[in-house]
Amino acid sequence: MAILLVNFGGPRNLDEIEPFLCELLCDRELIRTRLPNFAHNILFKRVAKKRAPKIRPDYELIGGKSPIYETTETIAQELRDKLQLSVLTFHRYLPITHKTSLSAIENCTADKITVFPFFPQFSFATTGSIATLLAKRLTSESLKKLRWIKSYPAHHSFIEAWKRLIRSFLEKHSVQESDAALLFSAHGLPQSFVDEGDPYEKECESTFQAILSAFPNAIGKLAYQSKFGPGEWLRPYTEDASNEIISWCQNRKTVVFIPLAFTSDHIETLFEIEKLYLPIAQSKGLRALRCPALNLSWLDAIVQILQETPLQPTEALLR
Repeated sequence: MAILLVNFGGPRNLDEIEPFLCELLCDRELIRTRLPNFAHNILFKRVAKKRAPKIRPDYELIGGKSPIYETTETIAQELRDKLQLSVLTFHRYLPITHKTSLSAIENCTADKITVFPFFPQFSFATTGSIATLLAKRLTSESLKKLRWIKSYPAHHSFIEAWKRLIRSFLEKHSVQESDAALLFSAHGLPQSFVDEGDPYEKECESTFQAILSAFPNAIGKLAYQSKFGPGEWLRPYTEDASNEIISWCQNRKTVVFIPLAFTSDHIETLFEIEKLYLPIAQSKGLRALRCPALNLSWLDAIVQILQETPLQPTEALLR
């Protein structure tokens, strides 16, 4: 048996921002247009080229790179040491790594490869996108070896990892639960995807309710961030929830932003939450804090999820 960890990936340096954006925007599972593939790719390669210089300063503010790559690779090494198994990685939007990763999967001698996504809540735009790409790029022999953990939104070990992290964070910052407004922020998704049957919203709600149940004296709210492009996305938006916080926080004095659907800190947490949303809450006279993502704190939870979750073939993750 072997394990394959799959994640978004993120630019490891400023020079990788444009190819990262290009790979992301050309992903038809994420950006769905009626254009033929060649026209879609031409258009969004141009968009990526134009967009890259605009977000470069954002990455410069968080250290000139995304931590996702290093976090994923560190967890892979920890699992190799702990389980004494072959642990491979695949970074969806780092095309420079694809050749090496695909070759490693093809050359893996294990008769079964368990695929673990760093996306707790399933969406065809995240885990489904990776399944779609691997279905196109791997040989049929290698593809048959893959058995997927589709999602784990309310798995007890995943929820417990979040509970421990939040409790520790509140204690570290001397925040009483009764004085806390917990704003859980998940990555957004077009409403049309959900209308077509994507389970992401329901699974985010499942995670939210399971975690919040451990903090009965706090007030909690689930919102969605990182909307881009036209059209309606899942609501409420995190920006709106931040602007309207006085109307729902029930006189709490501290708001804690919790990155519900993000297992690794990256541009959406380190820049978007930290630099855009926290100041909004602070402008309302509240103390605003950002709880980190799970990052390296949930290794034992990953092992339990790997051991306890039913596996599915690649076909079960495709639209």
